[in-house]
Order: sequence, then structure tokens, then C-alpha cells
Amino acid sequence: MEVLLRQLRSLKKLLRRRGATPDQAEDLVQEAVLRLHAYTRQGGQIQNQEAFLTRTALNLAVDQHRHARLDSYESEPVENLDLPDLQPSPDEVFAAEQRLMKMREALDRANPRTREVFFMHRLYGFSHAEIARRLGISVSAVEKHVASAVTLLAMERQRE
Repeated sequence: MEVLLRQLRSLKKLLRRRGATPDQAEDLVQEAVLRLHAYTRQGGQIQNQEAFLTRTALNLAVDQHRHARLDSYESEPVENLDLPDLQPSPDEVFAAEQRLMKMREALDRANPRTREVFFMHRLYGFSHAEIARRLGISVSAVEKHVASAVTLLAMERQRE
């Protein structure tokens, strides 16, 4: 009996580490024990009681989590929902375009190599090593060009 109690305490701790509240862990362990009892009463053979209880409790926790998530979904079809307009306002579009123009002007003030390296890295996703290999410069030089461009953009952003 002491071994079973130790297993149940250990199982509760496991469930708590996985996000269950103390009450939820207690309920899950109790339900797992009830399922163990029902399974053995129906003639089922269990080779490892601790493994059975652990797997059952974890499965119950997953089911509980799934059920809780389903409760957070809206039952109405999407077409019937009154959704907010997510389109930016004309003022927001204008402000974004102005910021982009200022960023473009800041990058235009950078030397052409810095601008090229920055675009290769940020727009096209090349790694520093790939850029260095393609342009025949060192990785350190690539890093300096990227840092220089980022500094220019940050300074422009601070002016806003």
C-alpha cells in the first residue's frame, strides 16, 4: 500500500509539472486509479501498475486540455461573426509609407556596398558567410556593413 501511495504522490507531482493545478492533478490521479480498478475487475492483466497509472493520467490530462481548448472556440460560423475591420486606416497607410521613404533615404545615404550587404541579408535571407563568399569579402566585413545599416536605420527611427 505504501508503494502505491508513493506512486500516486509522484504522479501528482508529474501532472503539476505539466501544468495541472493541485485539484486537477488530484482528480486526474483519482480517475486513473478508478480506470485501473475497472480494468482489473473486467479481467484485464497489468504487468506494470505504475506505468498504467502514469499513461492513463497523462492521457486524461491531454483530453482535459483538448476539451478546455474546444470550449474557447466560437460555435457560430465565421460568416456570422461581427469581426472588426482589420484594414489599416488611410492615415496609418500614409504614416507607414512615410516611414518607409525615410528608411529608404537613410539607406540611400549609406555607401552602396553597405546597402547591398544589408539587402542581401535582410531581404533575401542570405547568411553572413554566404554574402562574404558571393562578394569576396570577409564575414567580419559583412557584419560591419549590416551593423552600419542597422545603425543608420535606428538613428532615422529615433528622429521620428
